[in-house]
Amino acid sequence: MHRIPRFAPALIGLAALVALFAATSATGRSETAPSNSAEPTITYVSPIKIGTILNAGKGTWNGTAPLDYAYQWLRCDDNGLNCKKLTNATGTTYTVVSADAGHTIRLDVTASNSDGKATARANATGEIPANAKAPSETAVPTVSGSAVVGERLTATVGSWKGTEPITYTINWQACNAEVTSCAANGATGTSYTVAKSDVGKRLRVKVIAKNGAGSSAGLSDTTAVVKDTAGGGGGGGGGGNAVPVSEVGPAGERLIVDNVVFNPNPVTSRNVPIQVTITVKDTKGRLVKGALVFFRSTPIVTSTPTDAPTGSNGKVTYSVQPRSDFPIKNGYSVQFFVKAYRSGDPTLAGISGTRLVQVATHTP
Repeated sequence: MHRIPRFAPALIGLAALVALFAATSATGRSETAPSNSAEPTITYVSPIKIGTILNAGKGTWNGTAPLDYAYQWLRCDDNGLNCKKLTNATGTTYTVVSADAGHTIRLDVTASNSDGKATARANATGEIPANAKAPSETAVPTVSGSAVVGERLTATVGSWKGTEPITYTINWQACNAEVTSCAANGATGTSYTVAKSDVGKRLRVKVIAKNGAGSSAGLSDTTAVVKDTAGGGGGGGGGGNAVPVSEVGPAGERLIVDNVVFNPNPVTSRNVPIQVTITVKDTKGRLVKGALVFFRSTPIVTSTPTDAPTGSNGKVTYSVQPRSDFPIKNGYSVQFFVKAYRSGDPTLAGISGTRLVQVATHTP
């Protein structure tokens, strides 16, 4: 039997410390598994159709380097749900085939390192039409407004290409917070008042575009998780703290476009909608609710949302989709014109306030 000399404990202790340090340095490091901070993207030349090549963007990930990435393309229903893995579709590109007609396509990206792995999913494409002359989405529908009980949301149909005339139906959907389940809530049309039953859910619209050659569906991004009025404030004012736009006056008082926040900023992809939150105050510094907000890129390189009113926190949120000519390059910014106004006021003699703002762009 092997015996340990009497002086070995000290040596063993030192050796153990050295071994522990070496093991920590070699395998532990920061011990950070991958986590996703910006979801994957799918880019392609619109409109989507059979034969379109889809390109995968892995998104933005954090974690101990090096990170390895795996891709899996998915065929989903027209709600972007019930997704199935596409066989042998594990590269950074995917070509739409005839079997994809009537479906949307999504993408899973899995990042892995020595500390673990995580998967993130890209938003769905528009529905792929079976007939080339049927409507095909070129810019996603949008929903603007505050996801707070009692507030009004406003939807647009997005942009579509196909044989005219094209008719549109807007159906509102409620999703769980994780957006793994969505269902129509029975509401239709361009506006929807957030209900108490929506608390804890996310809202979106499904647009059905139809012409003589067929129909296709498009999905907006979801809103933030709906909050009750008591929790709907933020960024300088809670629910009920804003004055109605009708009370802004007398003469000499005006509306002020107080703050404009872009997310993401900088913009690095044309495939990811830009969320824009605009805060309106008056010249007394009070938050204003019910002020209509006009928002447009100059020149026009994004979708232009329908004018919507500020909520009880003095804010309105728009989702705009970059167009194919939206410039993405380092050291560049895209300018937007913002106007807050009161419905019914004369164009030049009312209490409107305007502002030019910009968002930076950056090559991924």
